[in-house]
Amino acid sequence: MKRLTYILLLISFTLFSVSYQNHNDASTPTYDSFKKGEFLKWRIHYGLINAGYATLEMDESHKNGQTLYHAKGKGWTVGAARWFAKIDDIYESHFTKSDLKPVFFKRRVNEDGFRISRDLHFDHNAKKVTINDLEKETKQEEKIGNVQDMVSAFYFLREIDLSNIKEGDEKHVDLFFDGETVPFKLKFIRRETIKTSLGEFKTWKMKPMVQKGRIFEGQDSVTLWISDDANKVPIRIQAKLVVGSIKVDLDDYSGLVTELKEVE
Repeated sequence: MKRLTYILLLISFTLFSVSYQNHNDASTPTYDSFKKGEFLKWRIHYGLINAGYATLEMDESHKNGQTLYHAKGKGWTVGAARWFAKIDDIYESHFTKSDLKPVFFKRRVNEDGFRISRDLHFDHNAKKVTINDLEKETKQEEKIGNVQDMVSAFYFLREIDLSNIKEGDEKHVDLFFDGETVPFKLKFIRRETIKTSLGEFKTWKMKPMVQKGRIFEGQDSVTLWISDDANKVPIRIQAKLVVGSIKVDLDDYSGLVTELKEVE
């Protein structure tokens, strides 16, 4: 349970590993899957326990003369789960409007007194990232390629065209996380209609390949369902863990590009 919110955020923010739909207009593009003001909230179940929530909010920021997208993610435990694991995590990403590249990433983790405070400054021209660890009072630089941080990836990779995706197709993305570039692979399973507390929705069922080890039971232990529409938001996530399982359902939302349509 201790790393429950970390697991949710890792899954939710990074596993839309599908090909990016390029925007060739030299002006600032508009995006089809999200906009300023979007709000998403998920409920986390650990077994039968209502363990916590995670949210994502989209806004704007201004840095170095640029107007950027600013996405802020939060994760926290509630109720009885908080007796076992007091989790309050914040993840923020500031990324460009022109091509959705991360500029600044902020991570603040507080899990039963275990703290992480890191700021990442991306320089894509120099192909490097500067990592400022505020807890350890250290600073380091790492080389990077075409990477996303764990929050910007959620939006960068929602800009996709699913019209040509076929069952069994696999896609990839590179994510920079915890000082290294991590490759992810995602397999499209099939279109599927699922029922939730918010209604019945058409979705794409997908299988991300995750690392087997301390957290996940196996490489194919995670299944996610994203809305089969312009929004492409996670409706449900399920994961088999080494100990127990989690189920994550979309619990609330507002400010979407198009309203989620229930199956009639």
